[in-house]
Amino acid sequence: MRINRRMERVLFKGFARLYLLAVIFFLVVACSPRLNWRTVQSPEQRYTALFPGKPDKLDRLIPFGDQEFRQTLEAVKVDDDIYSISSIEIPAKQVNTDLVKKITKQLQGNLLDRANASGGSVIAESAYFQNSQHQRFATTDYYIVFNGAGKVQQAMRVRWITRVGDSGNVWVYQASVLHTNADATDAKMLLSKEEYANFFNEFYPE
Repeated sequence: MRINRRMERVLFKGFARLYLLAVIFFLVVACSPRLNWRTVQSPEQRYTALFPGKPDKLDRLIPFGDQEFRQTLEAVKVDDDIYSISSIEIPAKQVNTDLVKKITKQLQGNLLDRANASGGSVIAESAYFQNSQHQRFATTDYYIVFNGAGKVQQAMRVRWITRVGDSGNVWVYQASVLHTNADATDAKMLLSKEEYANFFNEFYPE
């Protein structure tokens, strides 16, 4: 049990580190483009997405026990917003229900627990997404407020999607928009605007 918990912490830290590095990288970019929507195809990660600019790509292996999983992050910064899609592939020979749930739970906990610890808020709302064949599936959107120094610092909209590939492998996706310098506590109202809704509505995993 201690070994499993230790490995879970390693996986959690790996997820958090990659996301944090990406956030820092995109926050310090000197020049950010205005909205310039373009369809981005990621055949290796098995999805098509609509980004408001040309995304940059980060890739790394996440260790977990005696296994490793590849995590890829595509993201673009536009003014105070970071649009990102993270994907983790679990090969067919390593797939089991508990492992998939555990990875998803770690991804969710990284953000939801942080929001609660900061004194922020989390609103969960039923939503749907479409796959590349335009079939509709239920999902959940989370609208998150992160507080700091007694005031709102960041707002985020995020959803997690799990898909089983043709070969039996499993993809765990995290699509999100992080809004920095937030000036409103209503993350749902802020991040339901068209420029954000387009990003989520036009994400098509296979």
